[in-house]
Amino acid sequence: MKKIKELIPILEWLPNYNSSRLKGDFIAGITVSIILIPQGIAYALIAGLPPIYGLYCALVPQLVYAIFGSSRQVAIGPVAMDSLIVATGVSTLALAGSDSYIAIAILLAFMVGSIQFLLGVFRLGFIVNFLSKPVISGFTSAVALTIGINQFRNLFGVDFVQSDQIQYVLEDIWFNIIDFNSHTTVIGLISVGVIILLRKINKKIPNALLVVVVGILTIRYFGDEFSDVAIVKDIPSGLPSFSFPEMDISQMKELLPIALTLVMVGYLETISIGKSLEAKQDEYKLRPNQELIALGLSNIIGSWFKAYPSTSSFSRSAINQESGATTGMASLVSVVMVLLTLLFLTPLFYHLPKTVLAAIIIVAVFGLVNIKEAIFLWKANNLDFWLLVVTFFSTLLFGIEYGIMIGVGLSLIILIFRTSRPYVAELGKVPESDFYRNRERFNEVILDDEVLVFRFDAQLFYANASYFIETLELMVEEKGSRLKLIVLDAESINRVDSTGVEMLKERIRFYHKKNILFYFAGVKGPVRDHLFRGKILDIITLDHFYMRVNGAVNYYKTGEKEYQNKYANYIHQSYDR
Repeated sequence: MKKIKELIPILEWLPNYNSSRLKGDFIAGITVSIILIPQGIAYALIAGLPPIYGLYCALVPQLVYAIFGSSRQVAIGPVAMDSLIVATGVSTLALAGSDSYIAIAILLAFMVGSIQFLLGVFRLGFIVNFLSKPVISGFTSAVALTIGINQFRNLFGVDFVQSDQIQYVLEDIWFNIIDFNSHTTVIGLISVGVIILLRKINKKIPNALLVVVVGILTIRYFGDEFSDVAIVKDIPSGLPSFSFPEMDISQMKELLPIALTLVMVGYLETISIGKSLEAKQDEYKLRPNQELIALGLSNIIGSWFKAYPSTSSFSRSAINQESGATTGMASLVSVVMVLLTLLFLTPLFYHLPKTVLAAIIIVAVFGLVNIKEAIFLWKANNLDFWLLVVTFFSTLLFGIEYGIMIGVGLSLIILIFRTSRPYVAELGKVPESDFYRNRERFNEVILDDEVLVFRFDAQLFYANASYFIETLELMVEEKGSRLKLIVLDAESINRVDSTGVEMLKERIRFYHKKNILFYFAGVKGPVRDHLFRGKILDIITLDHFYMRVNGAVNYYKTGEKEYQNKYANYIHQSYDR
């Protein structure tokens, strides 16, 4: 039963659900749906799809996630970033809004879901961790800016070019902004101002719904004066029909890069949101691989009911939690509200101005431009700052797909660089103590010309074995001819591979020829196991291993074995395994 509950998390809370939770969940579900419905319509337009598909995307995926998601507060559905990524990928294959375009977007949802599901089943969620936080921040900020600027066409009523390469959009805006529609612009800018004002007053106020209602009433009753304002018009009523996506291998090959981008971005969004919400309660634990399975099933089953790729929403998840949601029942309430809208309420959105939707989108996405993170990284870590900047401008100038590829590539390069050239320090003895510390950080430490104590702050493997040799040689040369003992403080080494073992064996032989002893201190059990299995004891004895640096140095100086014998069981516990 426990295993079934892990696979279907709704079974963890639904059997014990009580009325005390219902009020918070009900209010949260209603609140989120009030925001979700106009956002869904708006985000569908970003994706190049008819408005109804935003509501389809808010229906079945949200229901499936409520059943299989390990987070009880994450809100699933259409989001601005994923919508733009969809538009970027699909627009190269078909005309926006056409039947083929819709079919390809639905196929993309199936592909994204399938990849997410397989990653979850095979517990491969860690792969996405190669996207570092600076990359995510730079990418998210760039995409948010791109989304916002692309909405200027609806905000000003001018048919600006749409592109995920922002320089082309800005160029077109510069030359054609003079043609703006005054009525459209006024309504749009007032909507922006109202949303921002209401957010400052109280974030729980359904600002999106209010501007939507006012916008609809304005066009409905003053339509003659605003006849030049573009409106949503007909949104078909009814539920999405069941059908499998049309499988086209050639299209799937072309969609694969964009699908992988959506997988990574969607998963990272969900995990980052879920972790932040998890930290505010102690009733459940977020399970990353289960989240992949839940997202995968949401997109797979959603594609059977005409949904395009969906994921978690930063804003709606936060509102869900703040409104009192404690279980997935809040999502189920939201599903019911979307269902009622699809069945009965879509005609109400006929007179909704597109400029109002643009205002909702612009305010939502510009809030994702993370300037604070850039400022923090500039002060804290220059390398991470430039990684953010490069990812940001790559995404802006070359497009979303290339931006994420460049960001991931740079993350991997930096990871390889940092692991291949870790921090190495020579240690000196703290006066009147048994402790050894970095000579570069503590001037008062005592150094011994006969003894070199050094620390290697990383796993020891094929990528940094040469660097180990190089840095050790420099330290040995600095010590000069009086050097008699090398002590490797291995407390920071948590792993060693076969290349590392063979390199150590070669170095030990090399220094023995020069009458220089080589001792180990603080070797962790798993590392020691690898050393012994690699037959390092063929060239040195157990007397070369110590719990602490001080013990190794004392043994060299005095030959006293009391300390070594006292702790022998702890030092050599697994040598015979």
